[in-house]
Amino acid sequence: MNIRSLTRGDGVVIGAAVLLFIASFLDLYSIDGVPDNIDLPSLWGSGPVLLGVVLAGIIGAAIVIVSRMLPQERKVLGLDLRQFGVAFTVFAAWGALGNVFDPAGGYDNLGDSSNGPDAGTGLIIALIATLLLAGAAVATPLVPALQAGLVPAPKPPTPQPYGAQPPAGYGYPGAQQPGGFGGQPQQGQPFGAQPGPAAQPPAPEFSPFWFAVPVPRPLYGEDGAPMPIAELAPGTWYLAVEQGAQGLVAQTQDGRRGVLRDTSGIQRG
Repeated sequence: MNIRSLTRGDGVVIGAAVLLFIASFLDLYSIDGVPDNIDLPSLWGSGPVLLGVVLAGIIGAAIVIVSRMLPQERKVLGLDLRQFGVAFTVFAAWGALGNVFDPAGGYDNLGDSSNGPDAGTGLIIALIATLLLAGAAVATPLVPALQAGLVPAPKPPTPQPYGAQPPAGYGYPGAQQPGGFGGQPQQGQPFGAQPGPAAQPPAPEFSPFWFAVPVPRPLYGEDGAPMPIAELAPGTWYLAVEQGAQGLVAQTQDGRRGVLRDTSGIQRG
């Protein structure tokens, strides 16, 4: 797992889950005229709220975060793991909304419903937390600002060239020096003959470099398969090893190689 793959949106998900956990220890109900010495139940005292709001929201947040940190996307019941977690967070927000509107359930439909309890502090905060949780989980893949890396990437080390030699040309040891007016004739060249045109040095070879992506980018196999083999995450440095015909060939931290077809906005180290 790679913690540097987490985004700002994932940070909001984590914060909302912590807020939901804190809210679970606060009052479920608010009843006027209740003496101070009477302890009202917390969210843990209601099975539907505990399972449908608190645990559903926390489990959904955990699934969303774990799916981001995994090197490859996993599937559950045909859905991507992150989509499965997002569904949990939306369900938790929906359940919190229903409980805020009717905290006592069907009990307050007996007799005079005006004396029924209102939503307590914990239930109201839980609604806010689950709305933030679901909103961040849904919006992160859609909003570029939420896709920025949560943990700043460290300064990349200097990449070592893969046996690359400096290109031959003027100024390099052993390179053919161009002739010029007044220069010494080459071996076999008659004295006073005009030297031929200087040979152009070849194009410099590719030098590996470190780079980071601004938003999550798919990494495709070098065989040209349409399905990506990995996802490059913001906040992580990757090594570009060569320039291929399909795009930039990059190497992940676990040693896999693939083609980055979209290099717009990448940051070189």
